[in-house]
Amino acid sequence: MACVRSIGSLTSVTHSPRNVPRSGLSSCSLLPIKGSSFTGSPVSLPRAQPSSRTALRPRKPVSITMMVKPTLQFIQGTDEMTIPDVKLTRSRDGSNGMALFSFDQPSVFDSSGEVGEITGLYMIDEEGVIQSTDVNARFVNGKPEGIVAKHIMRSPKEWDRFMRFMERYSDQNGLQFVKKQ
Repeated sequence: MACVRSIGSLTSVTHSPRNVPRSGLSSCSLLPIKGSSFTGSPVSLPRAQPSSRTALRPRKPVSITMMVKPTLQFIQGTDEMTIPDVKLTRSRDGSNGMALFSFDQPSVFDSSGEVGEITGLYMIDEEGVIQSTDVNARFVNGKPEGIVAKHIMRSPKEWDRFMRFMERYSDQNGLQFVKKQ
């Protein structure tokens, strides 16, 4: 229960749950503020009763689908802004495949010292996370130049899951699939 106070009131309102009467009404006390001539009187509101229709019929669970922007991350929680070149290979029988991501001057180099260490390549979308730990940095004259990450798919199910991610990621970032001749 809460006490009601007018907006123009110069009196502070306190609520004391220990003094709740058995009738279900709440008691409030008004404390005058120094210099105020307003003494006021407590106002109690009865507890709202749920409608009988709601009480008789249980609620059905509602399914909520959360849409997650497909993204790549090297450090969990930090999106990679650089769009990679991606090369795909697949065995003739379709039982396995590999994706090779090449990043030139990735944005993770700018923030890795502040945020943390590169722990892998995380491909995140509405289905979940695909992780690859085969990540290597390229250095030129002692300075990081790029990152190459390899993701290996060992079953047709893993291939299909990866392709669903890539379709979402390419739609989001304007990538286009070009088949090798």
